[in-house]
Amino acid sequence: MNSMMRIYAVLGDPIGHSMSPVMHNAAFVSLGMPDRYHAFRVRQSDLRDAIYGAKALGFGGLNLTIPLKEEALKYVDPDPIAARIGAVNTINFSDGIRGYNTDGIGALRALEGAGVTVADRTVMIIGAGGAARAIAFQFAYSGGRIIIANRTVERAKRLAHDVGLGLSELGKTQSMSIKSIGLDRIESEIADTDILINATSVGMHPGIDAIPIPPDLLRPELVVFDIVYNPRCTKLLSESRKRGAITIDGVQMLVHQGAEAFRIWTGREPPEGVMREAVIRALR
Repeated sequence: MNSMMRIYAVLGDPIGHSMSPVMHNAAFVSLGMPDRYHAFRVRQSDLRDAIYGAKALGFGGLNLTIPLKEEALKYVDPDPIAARIGAVNTINFSDGIRGYNTDGIGALRALEGAGVTVADRTVMIIGAGGAARAIAFQFAYSGGRIIIANRTVERAKRLAHDVGLGLSELGKTQSMSIKSIGLDRIESEIADTDILINATSVGMHPGIDAIPIPPDLLRPELVVFDIVYNPRCTKLLSESRKRGAITIDGVQMLVHQGAEAFRIWTGREPPEGVMREAVIRALR
C-alpha cells in the first residue's frame, strides 16, 4: 500500500445503501489524493473494537451512521458540540480519538441552500435518534422553536430536556422554545409548523412506500425536509410536492455533513459540487 494513502470508512448496520463511499471517493479523485473510503457493517456490540481497530490500522477517520452514533460517545473524546448533542457521526484519529457531529450543521446548510431560514420559525422534527438530536440542538441554537415528535414520548421528552440543558449551558436561553409530543399529536401541531423534518429512517430503501405522517396533513407553504436520501424523492417528498409544499431532499444534508467531515480529516476545502454530483449519479 502506498504509505501516503489513508483509509477512511463509514460504519453502520445496515450499511449496504450508504452513499458516503461514492461521495468521498469522488472528492479524493477530484483533488488528486490517493486516499480511499469504504463502508463496513458493524454491530453496536462490536463498535468499540471497530473504532480502536481502525485507529491501530492507521485509518484517517471514520463516519458513523444508524445505530452507532450515540454508542460511539463512550469510546471517543468528543468536542463540546458532539458532547452536548450526545451523538457522534465523525471520528478523527490525527490527535487521539476525537469525536465530532456534523449532522446539525449539514442540515442547517441544506435549508440555507434552499433559501430557508430557521430563526423564529417553528420546526417539527420527527424522531429522537442521533440525527434528530443533532438537528434539534443546531436548529434551537439557531433560534428555531422546536417540536420533537416521537413514537416513544419519553424519548422525545428526554431529547427536549437535553437540548434545553445544552443551550442554557451556552447561555442561549432567550425565547427558547422546545417541546415534545407523541406522533398522535402531530395533527394538532402541524398547522403552526413552518418546517417539518423527517429525522427517522421511515421511507428509506427498501421500505420506500412508508411515510412518517398522513399525507393529508401536508399543505402549501410548509417546508418539508427529509434526511433520507435513498431514494432521493421519498414518499414524504413526493406527497409534499403534490400539495405544493417546498421540499428539500436528504442528498443536500448528506453532502454538507460529509464536506464538514472532510474538512476535519484533511484540513482541505472539499469539492462539494463534485460530491453532490457523484451521489445523484449513483442514486439514478
